[in-house]
Amino acid sequence: MKIFSLLLTFFIFISCGNTKEVLSAKEDDKVVIKNEELEYEIIIIEPGFNSWLATQPTQDFFSQETLEIRNNRWVVEWNSRVLQPQRFNPNLYEMQIDYQPQIDYGKEVNYKLFMYFRYFQQKYQQRLSSQPFVN
Repeated sequence: MKIFSLLLTFFIFISCGNTKEVLSAKEDDKVVIKNEELEYEIIIIEPGFNSWLATQPTQDFFSQETLEIRNNRWVVEWNSRVLQPQRFNPNLYEMQIDYQPQIDYGKEVNYKLFMYFRYFQQKYQQRLSSQPFVN
């Protein structure tokens, strides 16, 4: 089974492989989204993300195309920052994200990744692109 894992405790990684185990994560700080049909999974572990997400627009508010376009741009910028630890905080940008735009991850996975990027930018006062947020 391919696993699309997004583990966040000040680090991110998305991979195809085995599920990673995270110790010391509280259940209410963890969001798990699975797409069994596509065999991808997204796991987000970040204190406060779950409660923040509950206050945001639902995935029905966005088109899948909008989510995919934004995620692709933000992943490219994220990965660029991972490769420049002397310029960008390596505690925030620890690992690259393996997001492949030619793969249809589905709307729910794209929504969760998109919303995490929004949360990350807001919480850590980062800006992953010069374009304003899509609301």
